[in-house]
Order: sequence, then structure tokens, then C-alpha cells
Amino acid sequence: MLGARAWLGRVLLLPRAGAGLAASRRCPGVWPRTWPHRSPSRGSSSRDKDRSATVSSSVPMPAGGKGSHPSSTPQRVPNRLIHEKSPYLLQHAYNPVDWYPWGQEAFDKARKENKPIFLSVGSPTCHWCHMMEEESFQNEEIGRLLSEDFVSVKVDREERPDVDKVYMMFVQATSSGGGWPMNVWLTPNLQPFVGGTYFPPEDGLTRVGFRTVLLRIREQWKQNKNTLLENSQRVTTALLARSEISVGDRQLPPSAATVNNRCFQQLDEGYDEEYGGFAEAPKFPTPVILSFLFSYWLSHRLTQDGSRAQQMALHTLKMMANGGIRDHVGQGFHRYSTDRQWHVPHFEKMLYDQAQLAVAYSQAFQLSGDEFYSDVAKGILQYVARSLSHRSGGFYSAEDADSPPERGLRPKEGAYYVWTVKEVQQLLPEPVLGATEPLTSGQLLMKHYGLTEAGNISPSQDPKGELQGQNVLTVRYSLELTAARFGLDVEAVRTLLNTGLEKLFQARKHRPKPHLDSKMLAAWNGLMVSGYAVTGAVLGQDRLINYATNGAKFLKRHMFDVASGRLMRTCYTGPGGTVEHSNPPCWGFLEDYAFVVRGLLDLYEASQESAWLEWALRLQDTQDRLFWDSQGGGYFCSEAELGAGLPLRLKDDQDGAEPSANSVSAHNLLRLHGFTGHKDWMDKCVCLLTAFSERMRRVPVALPEMVRALSAQQQTLKQIVICGDRQAKDTKALVQCVHSVYIPNKVLILADGDPSSFLSRQLPFLSTLRRLEDQATAYVCENQACSMPITDPCELRKLLHP
Repeated sequence: MLGARAWLGRVLLLPRAGAGLAASRRCPGVWPRTWPHRSPSRGSSSRDKDRSATVSSSVPMPAGGKGSHPSSTPQRVPNRLIHEKSPYLLQHAYNPVDWYPWGQEAFDKARKENKPIFLSVGSPTCHWCHMMEEESFQNEEIGRLLSEDFVSVKVDREERPDVDKVYMMFVQATSSGGGWPMNVWLTPNLQPFVGGTYFPPEDGLTRVGFRTVLLRIREQWKQNKNTLLENSQRVTTALLARSEISVGDRQLPPSAATVNNRCFQQLDEGYDEEYGGFAEAPKFPTPVILSFLFSYWLSHRLTQDGSRAQQMALHTLKMMANGGIRDHVGQGFHRYSTDRQWHVPHFEKMLYDQAQLAVAYSQAFQLSGDEFYSDVAKGILQYVARSLSHRSGGFYSAEDADSPPERGLRPKEGAYYVWTVKEVQQLLPEPVLGATEPLTSGQLLMKHYGLTEAGNISPSQDPKGELQGQNVLTVRYSLELTAARFGLDVEAVRTLLNTGLEKLFQARKHRPKPHLDSKMLAAWNGLMVSGYAVTGAVLGQDRLINYATNGAKFLKRHMFDVASGRLMRTCYTGPGGTVEHSNPPCWGFLEDYAFVVRGLLDLYEASQESAWLEWALRLQDTQDRLFWDSQGGGYFCSEAELGAGLPLRLKDDQDGAEPSANSVSAHNLLRLHGFTGHKDWMDKCVCLLTAFSERMRRVPVALPEMVRALSAQQQTLKQIVICGDRQAKDTKALVQCVHSVYIPNKVLILADGDPSSFLSRQLPFLSTLRRLEDQATAYVCENQACSMPITDPCELRKLLHP
């Protein structure tokens, strides 16, 4: 696609090839620490590249922008986005732009008037999206250009991931990277011909401004439209060939052992020995990599590489939890770290990160027995329950990185989360008794978390000086070292620090809060159901499992259409906490089905309520009907009808910030086969893995979650059957024993002795398993053979974890 880049430069008459495309990595006024980043060797997907930086400006936030309300400027007339539900589209409802939502009305207008389409894609908590809205989309002259010479379309990337993926692929292929906001110019037939990310409003020394880009594209469309159309078709054809994933003439997937070892070696080569993680900076949590390392450890635990994999994962999790990427005051994790040390984060908080990290820390506790990890997992879920939960059981999408330092001031990134020494001293003035030197609670906390008078944020990470004197809390010393430094008892230090953090938390409540993206997505809610279910099961906390149950009930009540059996992608918080939907509804994508099915399977194993398993089976049937590629194998990301008109129908082939839906589906199919014995699902799993064979062979680190599924498929899945009454203590003891052991390649089945039960009908062999002496009894079954009956949890644990 290099030829396409040079062609784009000619289209825009740029001073040098690609210099004016927003995908170039640096521009005046941008924080290098937070500019979008791509690391293909680590399996990052386009969703990893974030939209963050800070541009200095004294201009107050305009009406319709983040942090304001349209009523503050009643003289402005809303555009048609005022009728949408998406928080992101509503943020643009008072732009002087004739915006359209994605849909047939906009496409028909472009064809009728023979105008190019300007497509702008972003999300409600995207920092650079806010900046471009403020700088360009609020500009009257730019608004006129967009309204008169283009058909302008706004898309919330989280509502329409299919649109986002297709055009992000084009931007990445024809420029130096990708990220959000993503801005792409399309023909009336929706084929892309120019694209980029953030554009400054006016020309700079090395960058073409947005207004100039619009003028040049307008001119090229008038003078060289046929050339644009021809080149657009050529690029689309190339992208189509590049994106094809198919079984081809392959009969079986590759060797799991070979792919596994290659994936581990690629991760080992990029591992940061000192701080953990797998890149220099920025650093993303990437739970899919940690999950792979845990699985690799389990199958290689007697080898040096196995020990190494465990150490890499546990050390990374510990360094992240001690770093500033974790909110030590309010819990939960920020989006990513802008530095190698996990110190200064991009402060946005995403639901999908919380969901996956809760599982990762729970698994770390299973492996290590170290309560440090379980405490972190509980803290994550505490944050979600407090800040990202709808009263009816659903989960909100995100909290913004930006907020005003004080009411009435312009929002700044991180303002809600950073602290000065003076603030901490005033909040924690109490003397610490028994210390070897004069010491206040504030001084103890500042020592432990690395706060300094000058601030602990490097000037290189704050070129505009907005965070001078501010501090991000990050653990500098172990509790033992902090206690020894002041001659205190370790438990006393723990209590003092926890008390101090609670006081900071209460004080922080009085600050203006970051914007909440109250949109609820089926996929991310499915991940969160897994987060609560798995953590609750591992820790034996029914309260957490209840959150998962309420989340699943919310999905079934508000995001499932009984008549068609389909999931809805989105719903929204309405007045008074009600739940609203767009009209017509936005139907689910592959990831919605895959992540919800995973959540339901995890919830069944945590609760042993078979209704969730039954619903998972029905959703999998619907997923197969809507998304399965009967010719090439694997699943398409979108329904054929829903994506009609898009130039590509893709299969996601990267595990990034979220796992690929095909990777998750491979695991789901294996588990469903274990729960039901239906051969069709195993056949589909093998076909899916075969379709992705070349990708796994070539760059396994791009698909660590799928490599895990490949290993599981080529090993023997354990069916762990507990015969007993679900509410009985002896049954619960055996179930808790199973949950306490890290066994990723298994299904946990409760057989209550009822031959008419759902699982008994699926797996007839369950009727042959009996309770021993009327006690709850466990059987571990593999390859259609079961172990001797076990009634003692300790004996069961020995069998599961020899």
C-alpha cells in the first residue's frame, strides 16, 4: 500500500508525502507522551491507539462540547444529531455543521448531489476528539465548508465498530498510523480515498490544517473526480485481498506446541525486565497477553520457560498495581501508561479494562495464593460498582480523562486524579505516634507514594506546564521498607495509609467529576459479567456473583429481542435512570454475542444456575446463523445486512485492548462442546482455528487469546462434575475447591440427579454418576472416562493440581 500513500500526498498537494495527514505522529502543541501509538509486534489493534494529548488553549469549552450544556448558548440551533442517543453524537449536536448520523439518508444525499462524504469517527471520552470538535467543528467557516461541499457524517465508534474497523484499516494502510478521531473522505458509494486522524484547524510548519485539507479535497473532487474514484477502487480491492481470512486448502490448524512456543518467545524478547510489560512506552495492560502467559505456565510449569512465563505475568501485574496507571485513591485502572514505569497514565477509565483486569488479578491469586492480587481485583470491582453501574444492573462504558480543576474552569487531563503536597498536608495533618522522627500522616503517605513539592511528573511529559507541582500516586516502597524507615509496625503503616487514602477519596468527591459515558454496550457488559462472575467464584464471594447475575438479567431484559433472538448493541441512560434505545435499534455485532456468551458460561460455572447456560446456547446458535462464514470459516464481525454498503466485511484478526471476537468464540465453542457434547461446535472451532492458521503461524503474538484456544483444542478438556444439591454445604465446598485452582481448560458441571434437567438431557452420561454415601461427590472426566468418586475437597484439589 506504499503507492497509496504517495498518491494521497499528490491528492492533497502536500509539502511532503503524508505530512498533512493526521496520522503522522507529532505535531506542534501535542504531548508526545500521549500521542497514538501502534506496536504490531505486540499484537496491538487499532483500538489500542488512543486519542490523547493536551493542546494549550485559553478558549473556553463551547456549547455542545464536553463539559457544557446546549442550554448555555440558546442562540445556537441544534443540528439533526440532537435526535440521537449516543453521548458522542450529542456532543456535536450544536456544531455549525450539517451533520448526519451514519445511514441511508446521508448516502442518498451524497449520490443525489454528487458530493464526497466526510466521515468523522470518535468516542465520548476521546481527548483529541474533543479538541477537534472545539477547534474545527465549532468553527463557522469550517462548518460552512463541511455543510456545503460535503455530506458530513458523525459516527460513535463504539456504536458502529464495523464502520470503525473498515475505515481504520484504510487509514492504517495509507498513512503512518491510526487513532481517533478518525477522519476519512468517501465516495458516495462509501469507498475511502483520503483519511487521517487529528487535524489542527490551520496550517503549521510541517502540517496541513483541516481547512486547507477540505479546500484541496473539494478542488480535487471537482477537477479529478474520475482519478479519485479509480484510485479509491484500486485501494479498496487491495484492502479486500489483504483482509481475507479463509480455510483455503488447509485441512487442520497448526501445531499448538509450535505456535505456543513461538508466541512465548516473541513475548519474552520484548519483555521489560525491570518494570514488566511488553513495550517501552506507551504501555497498555493487554490482559490477553497475561492470560496467555498463565496458560503457558500451566502446560510448561516444570520447565524453565514455564517459570519464566509465570514470573513475567505476575511481575507485570504487580508493577501495574503499584504504578500510577492504577487509581490508588478510588481504585480501578486508567487506560494506559505514557511511560515505561507505569507512572503517568492517560487518565481515561474504560469498562473493558476493568472487566479483564479483574479476571487477570483473580487468576494471579489462584496461581500464587498472594492476597495482594485478590485485593486489587476486589478494588477494581468496587470501583465499577460505585462509578460504572446502572441501578438496574447494567454497566456504563467509560469515564473521561479530562475534567475542570475547579468549577467553571476549562477541563484538563488528569485534573480529577492528581495532588499537590499542600493538599495532602492539609488533609492529613495528624501526627504519627511511635515514629522515630516527627511525622504526620500526610508525610507518611507522601513518602510511600512518591509525592514531592515540585511534583513527580517529568517536564518532558508536561511540556505545557499544566501539571506543574502535581503528583500522581505511585507506590515507591514496600510496606516493610516504609515501616522500617520510620520505625513503625507494618500493620500500623497499612492502617495509616488506608485511612489517608480514604480521606483523599472523600476530599476528591468535591472536585468536578470527569464526564461519564453512560452508553451501555452488550459486549462490554458481557466482559463485566465475566469479571464479577470469575472473581466472585475464585474468592468465594456470593456478593460479587450477584453483581454478575444482575448484569446478565439486565442484558436479557434490556438488550435482547425475544422475537428474533438477537442482541442489541447499545442502550442508554434516560431521564430518572430509565433505559432507552435508539430507534431503530442498533443490533449486535459479533463481539456482542461472543463476549455475552463467555459471560454467561462464566456465570453458570460461578452460580450453577442452568438458565444462563441455556441462554448461552441459544445465543451461540444465533451467532452462528448471523456471522459464520460457511465458505471460508470463522466469523465475520458484522451481519451481512447490517454492513450492507460497506466496502469490506471483515474478520477481526488481532487480540488487543479487547480480545478478538473470533478468539473468544473459539473458546466458547470448546466450552459449549464440553457442556453439551454437540460435535458441530467442536467442528466449528477447528474450522475457525484453521482459517486463522497463517496469522497464528506468522505472528502468534498478535493473537495470544486464539493461540490459547488452539492449545485447549489440542489438549483434553476436563469435565468436572459435582453430583449434589446446589445449596448444600458439601456441594459448595467441592465447587469452591474447583474455583480455587487455576484450570483454564475445563467445564464445571453440577449434576443434581434430575434426569429431566437441561444438562442431563445434553449429557446422558451424567445419569450414570452417583453420590457416594449420600454425600456431594466429584468426578473428573476426560476422553469419555471419569475418575473414581471423590468427596473430600483436599483430595479433589490434589487431583486437579498434582
